[in-house]
Amino acid sequence: MLLLSPITEDKMKVHTFFAGALLALASATALAQAYPSKPIRLVVTFPPGGAPDILARLFADKAQLGQNVIVENKAGAGGNIGAESVAKSPADGHTLVMGTVGTHSINGALYSKMPYDMVKDFTPVAHVASAPNLLVVNNDLPVKNVAELITYMKANPNKLSFGSPGIGTSVHVSGELFKSMTGTSMQHVPYKGRQFAIPDLVGGQIQVMFDNMPSALPMAKEGKIRALAQTTAKRSPAAPDVPTVGETVPGFEATTWFAVFAPAGTPRDVVMKINAEMQRVYKLPDVVDKMKALGLDAWISSPEELARYQAAEITKWAKVVKDSGAKAD
Repeated sequence: MLLLSPITEDKMKVHTFFAGALLALASATALAQAYPSKPIRLVVTFPPGGAPDILARLFADKAQLGQNVIVENKAGAGGNIGAESVAKSPADGHTLVMGTVGTHSINGALYSKMPYDMVKDFTPVAHVASAPNLLVVNNDLPVKNVAELITYMKANPNKLSFGSPGIGTSVHVSGELFKSMTGTSMQHVPYKGRQFAIPDLVGGQIQVMFDNMPSALPMAKEGKIRALAQTTAKRSPAAPDVPTVGETVPGFEATTWFAVFAPAGTPRDVVMKINAEMQRVYKLPDVVDKMKALGLDAWISSPEELARYQAAEITKWAKVVKDSGAKAD
């Protein structure tokens, strides 16, 4: 039997460690060089037509990664179903999610049992854009501005219903924040997507909605619904004549945002390759013009900037949810 001295054994352990590290590095480099080796699935956690779907399709149409980017709408449970499917996908960069303020900062406070961890189960890739929500009402509702809406709600507690594309969406919590800050009450009606809520808003089955501006603004301009206010601190250049809720209710602010995440453990080189392509696509002049027209403010971040922003948003919305008393189950 060959006996090794402790010093020789230690040297072998060191050599084995470095050999393993070099092999892992070589494998990661090979993966990045080969990426993508098949079509990339970009999961949108809501049905077609909304802001996250629009942003995903803009990227899919323009991306030049050597493989097609396929947008897959997987809606349900406030976006949790689609986000969970990505969290449990292989960490190879071939499955991504267009995350939202709901799926990656609000839902953790709203749902007592989450099917995924908003931070630990994902690798941040890039923040893409933010937008106001637009406070819109049915044309038959006898209010023309936020002050009149508050007066009407106080005179008619729980008479009005506000819709959303799902529990935990920014559309939902904007309404909860509005109720909390104004001391008013109205019933929340969650739908399986905005395309189901909007017909009811136009028809009067629900009377109020804090819809994403890219979805609601065109309909307001067409006169199908009435825009009362936008939810960001400052007026969007896309709707300079529409006041903010904060101009009537000081301190009110609710911004919806959209960002791409990959499953936890996705190699850094792959993440940066996707990030670089997102930086290119979302800065193309025609894409920028399209986003501006829809009221989307572009901010294409680094993965680290997204991680910091997400952490701050989780803290912010946890307080809003707690103060409002809203719960998903």
